[in-house]
Amino acid sequence: MSDALPRRGAAVLARPRTYGWAVLGLVLVAFPFYLDRFWLQAGLFAMAAAIGALGINLLTGSTGQLSMGHAFFLAVGAYGYCAFAGDGADGLAGLGLPGWLAAVLAVALAGAAGGVFSPIAGRLRGAYLGIATLALIFIGQHVLFNAHDLTGGFNGRAVPPLDLFGFAFDDSELQVAQVPFGSAEKLWYLGLLLLLAGVLFARGVLRGRSGRAMNAIRDHRIAAGVMGVPVARYRAAVFVLSSMYAGLAGVLLALVFQRTVPEYFGMLLSLEYLAMIVIGGLGSVAGAVVGGVFVSLLPQLLNRYSEALPLVSAPGTGGIAPGEAARYLYGAAVVAVVLFLPGGLVRLAARPRGRTARPSHSSGEDR
Repeated sequence: MSDALPRRGAAVLARPRTYGWAVLGLVLVAFPFYLDRFWLQAGLFAMAAAIGALGINLLTGSTGQLSMGHAFFLAVGAYGYCAFAGDGADGLAGLGLPGWLAAVLAVALAGAAGGVFSPIAGRLRGAYLGIATLALIFIGQHVLFNAHDLTGGFNGRAVPPLDLFGFAFDDSELQVAQVPFGSAEKLWYLGLLLLLAGVLFARGVLRGRSGRAMNAIRDHRIAAGVMGVPVARYRAAVFVLSSMYAGLAGVLLALVFQRTVPEYFGMLLSLEYLAMIVIGGLGSVAGAVVGGVFVSLLPQLLNRYSEALPLVSAPGTGGIAPGEAARYLYGAAVVAVVLFLPGGLVRLAARPRGRTARPSHSSGEDR
């Protein structure tokens, strides 16, 4: 028995998948030493999108609750951080709190906003909840454009750099192995840690009792209630958790953008997050990350290489703008996934062992 355990551990370490994850981790850690600012910012946007997609995937993919208001909670996180961390020097409201505390309070504020709406989320489902959450977008846009003292109005407001116990994530140059580290390089490692924490927490939720209850509510709501699952309570709790994920994504987005703009947090952003989880794979943690990376990177790559691509050109030059082309492409990807790959892009990686695996809803192997 004692000899079997070391052999089993060695077998696990010898798996190609384990080595693959280790190599990927090393590559991601090394990126700031070799990539320029554009690629680092693109990667940070992808990390923020993946964090937000994890939240809405818990709500929509795992619990079956349609939400059209995800962008609202991203805005709460982004502007909440600015309000808590701002010192008022720009004429806008700010409490001047330490950056790390402002970030924590911004995520908590997004969760509190979700908690206010959670009684509605606990009782509505399907298209009814989608329409109700759509109202959050209109309310949020009205507040962001008109509460000038808090949000800066149409022009938005500058984002104070994050400081973590004396270490500032700003453009003050820091030499690491003779490589200058600015805000993008510093935020890269923070984004990796936040994404890793978000993935591990979501996997823990889905693999435990709560995950089984969420899936039961999604697949057989009435049967889940008969079995003793408090359906309304779980729906409300998952809505709050999803809101906190969105708030964390909003904080990271604000730190990367270095300026919050109300127009960004509109209905199109909510639709993009729904596209992320459909393209990546509903109910799958890995699918949320893959979908977030795909949808967030696509417009940036089209914008960078627009001159070399047919029909794609800069706005106002006669061709299709990169942002519009990206929406066409991932819209087509949504249709293709629904028709030909219901499990999302993440299922492509599982195809080689799909013959012996159990169905996706019961196996949970990609979670």
